[in-house]
Amino acid sequence: MKKIVVLIEDDFNEFELIYPYYRLKEAGFESILVGPENRVYRSKSGLLMKSEKSIDEINFEEFEGVIIPGGYAPDKLRRYDKILRFVKQMFDSSYLVGAICHGGWVLISAKVVNGLMITGVSAIKDDLKNAGAKYTDSEVVVDNNVITSRQPDDLPAFMREVIKFLSK
Repeated sequence: MKKIVVLIEDDFNEFELIYPYYRLKEAGFESILVGPENRVYRSKSGLLMKSEKSIDEINFEEFEGVIIPGGYAPDKLRRYDKILRFVKQMFDSSYLVGAICHGGWVLISAKVVNGLMITGVSAIKDDLKNAGAKYTDSEVVVDNNVITSRQPDDLPAFMREVIKFLSK
């Protein structure tokens, strides 16, 4: 069974975390909430969710992908070197790297967007372009092992592509 990390940090977008987390389980994958610490995190609207492991408690070799939900959590996640190294390792190993909404900020800080076709919420369009990405305003973009979407309304298209990639 393929294991996928779903990153969590305070101010996460509830839809962009919960929908992929449970959709992966429904499709037969093991999704695990991983944060900088193993603790309870608060969403943008106050929903509490506990990580299942901290980034220090996982081994890269156990996983075949990472999902980076949006909200303002990515602005916090990108401050942790271990999170960035994990995302970069997933990218370099051609494993799934999925980012929704503001999740592109983590991709930028992990230095994986240069030359890639990417989408994200329009608020980070300039950030993505300045990091060398080819930005497009589309509900989902797949560029090799990187799958990106703009917002919660794009989640069905995003997860279709994620499931398709993981089912190879």
